[in-house]
Amino acid sequence: MTSTLAAVLCGTGLAAGLLCLWSACWETPDRRARRPRFLVELEDDLVAAGFPRVSPGGLAAASLLAAVVVGLVGFAFTASVPVSACFSVFAAAAPLLVVRRQARGREVERRVLWPDAIDHLGSGVRAGMSLPEAMAALAHRGPEGLRPFFGAFEEEYRATGSFRMALEAFKRASADPVADRIVAALAVTRDVGGTELGTLLRTLSHFLREDARTRSELRARQSWTVTGARLAVGAPWLVLALLSTRGEAAAAYSTPGGIVLLLTGMVVSLAAYRLMKRIGRLPAEPRVLR
Repeated sequence: MTSTLAAVLCGTGLAAGLLCLWSACWETPDRRARRPRFLVELEDDLVAAGFPRVSPGGLAAASLLAAVVVGLVGFAFTASVPVSACFSVFAAAAPLLVVRRQARGREVERRVLWPDAIDHLGSGVRAGMSLPEAMAALAHRGPEGLRPFFGAFEEEYRATGSFRMALEAFKRASADPVADRIVAALAVTRDVGGTELGTLLRTLSHFLREDARTRSELRARQSWTVTGARLAVGAPWLVLALLSTRGEAAAAYSTPGGIVLLLTGMVVSLAAYRLMKRIGRLPAEPRVLR
């Protein structure tokens, strides 16, 4: 009887072990589908642009609404479906372009402020404050444009008492590659300890100042070229909008030849705009943490 019970227990344990091995090989811990990179970057842009409560679906609804409104207004003025459809396509892309432009603009503004925040953080640590206290103090005496991010850190730290969770809240609120660097450096310093925090912060502050100065010079030099390229792309469509208010011109663009001309012009304009953006784009700093 005893040997039979032992054999049953051994068989049960072996079966459970094999089942665990099989589960580890064929099932993933997180069964959620991996999100496309475009959606992840779009969410970062929404947060960076100041719309943290707007989802990609909400932005898509805004694009659809803009396309419908512009299409109806265009048809009311031109009475041409092809012409109004072209401007509807441009209107549908407008919310996304506005969000990305505002996100890039705020990122440029904050890039100048991050070195000052790091200097304040280093001063607080040298004055004897703990690292969480120095981070939380920046919510009140740090650079004005960065205080909401450090405010998110302060609120989370007071609520949970966890430095790592507070850093995660700071990272989510900022959605900025520079903030990712700070989070990575502070998390490692907090975990492994060491006396090189001051040196690390001074080095990071110096690097960020040099990077901001270089990018500012490059943007100043290319601003006229980029503005001219945008005007070159938009001017033909402005002329089209003015011409389409005349009945004979709108009728001409409603013919098969006119539709082909509009489609060709749209493809060329979009391709030229994308090429201009790619040529004039400065190297973007990727986020190392999300």
